[in-house]
Amino acid sequence: MPSDLDIARAATLRPIADVAAEMEVPTDALEPYGRHVMKVDLSAIEAMADRPRAKYVVVSAITPTPLGEGKTTTSVGLAQGLGRLGKRAVLTLRQPSMGPTFGIKGGAAGGGYSQVVPMETLNLHLTGDFHAVTSAHNLLAALIDNHLHFGNELDLDVRSITWPRVLDVNDRALRQIVVGLGGRADGVTRQSSFDITAASEVMALLALARDLDDLRARLGRIVIGFTRSGDPVTAEQLQGAGSMAVMLREALKPNLLQTLEGTPALIHCGPFGNIATGNSSVVADLVGLRAGDYVVTEAGFGADMGAERFFNIKCRASGESPDAAVLVVTTRALKMHSGKFRIVPGKPLPQDMLAESPGDVEAGAANLIKQIANVRLHGVSPVVAINAFPTDHASEHAVIRRIAQEAGARVAVSTHFGDGGAGAVELAEAVQEAAEEPSDFRPLYDLGLSLHDKIETVAREVYGADGIDLGTGVAKQLDAYERAGFGRLPVCIAKTHLSLSSDASLLGAPTGWRMPVREVRVSAGAGFVYPIAGTMRTMPGLGASPAAHRIDLDDQGEIVNLS
Repeated sequence: MPSDLDIARAATLRPIADVAAEMEVPTDALEPYGRHVMKVDLSAIEAMADRPRAKYVVVSAITPTPLGEGKTTTSVGLAQGLGRLGKRAVLTLRQPSMGPTFGIKGGAAGGGYSQVVPMETLNLHLTGDFHAVTSAHNLLAALIDNHLHFGNELDLDVRSITWPRVLDVNDRALRQIVVGLGGRADGVTRQSSFDITAASEVMALLALARDLDDLRARLGRIVIGFTRSGDPVTAEQLQGAGSMAVMLREALKPNLLQTLEGTPALIHCGPFGNIATGNSSVVADLVGLRAGDYVVTEAGFGADMGAERFFNIKCRASGESPDAAVLVVTTRALKMHSGKFRIVPGKPLPQDMLAESPGDVEAGAANLIKQIANVRLHGVSPVVAINAFPTDHASEHAVIRRIAQEAGARVAVSTHFGDGGAGAVELAEAVQEAAEEPSDFRPLYDLGLSLHDKIETVAREVYGADGIDLGTGVAKQLDAYERAGFGRLPVCIAKTHLSLSSDASLLGAPTGWRMPVREVRVSAGAGFVYPIAGTMRTMPGLGASPAAHRIDLDDQGEIVNLS
């Protein structure tokens, strides 16, 4: 099979204006950006408000292997499959981060014959939104140090500053830094850090903002630290929110591309899935919901993470509710959850893992059953998408089908990677059936609950924990946030994506464990509180053989080895 890049280059793309015309987006809301990309002005949302609302479908997964299970590819394939059924689908996805693109993961345009194109444009800069987020974030960091340098009028406690700097490159050497070294004119010396741009709160709030006014207000609410008396200090107090909004004005507009089969794809924002929502933007979904019959969007990692945050954070911000949820599953992931196999990023799968073994698939099925329950917990109809690989066996698919159906989900086998939309027709039919059922969507918890009770509700109901254990000082942190007015915010628990639990080594659907909460932080601009359960890396490092070693230009100036 040709490489993803070769497939993408061989495609004949529709004129992007024709793609926009199919969505019936007003022409005065379209801003061409090169040959194959358009920005969509937010005026389109109001202009299309009277149109019928599309069905809203979120794609998530079981707890993935370190390799991922193909959510993006499945999302693209599903949108194309709906097109094969004569439905107008709009795809909404996060923009890839260049850190992983030049690291181990590679790009995030989908794969095989279910990709968003142009692939190079999507994976490398696109329209510069990530750079705008980087610049806006770092402007606020500069204003903080400038404020300290000129006397610290707000009485900011230097040890309480939580606002790092960001960069869209994997660079472990920047995880812990010291700024202000040198003479008096070089600023106040203090310890700080760098995160990857996708982990920035600016990225998270950009994804959740409904319009420019909402964006400006969210920027002003960012908390960068606390005074010596314990009061929060905001970007508004530092007089930085206005300039940040100016930098992000164009970045708030979604980017319109297309799939290999010409399906419209709105690519926008890229918040981290571990410490933030892991979902694409609210505004992209609001455009899509009035521009077709179906909106297919992706939520990062497993249903315990991306989908839970989609249900309880993103849907609260947008005011919209899903009509169906897709759970991507692979035989290799269920075999991993049996505990018999170990998967390492960048290395081939163990040979014995590819052997026909329905028993190993069934042994790992507890994770699938729990993730189906997590979707149903929110009143949403689940559809299990078996992302089929050539090395799979029909007997293993039969086991997944039986178990999923017994758990109350529809099931479909999808070969979209090799067959494009034609391989996802069965999945599209199942999603269509599920989306026609009356929706009983409901958030998991009421915002009036205390922060402690919200955390415990998610831990017990979604993760399967027996309860939570607060680390030293965490109870005081929670009380302080309640007193500061953050008590009605939803929670976004930062934990590993490799387990339903907070311990990456616990596979399947672990029971008899308690979730430790070692720290709690507030993303007041994004609009959530995030408890930290475990050690989260917000600045990845490069591996021994990163993709950056191989990506290059050939003699004709064409990019090679981008994946």
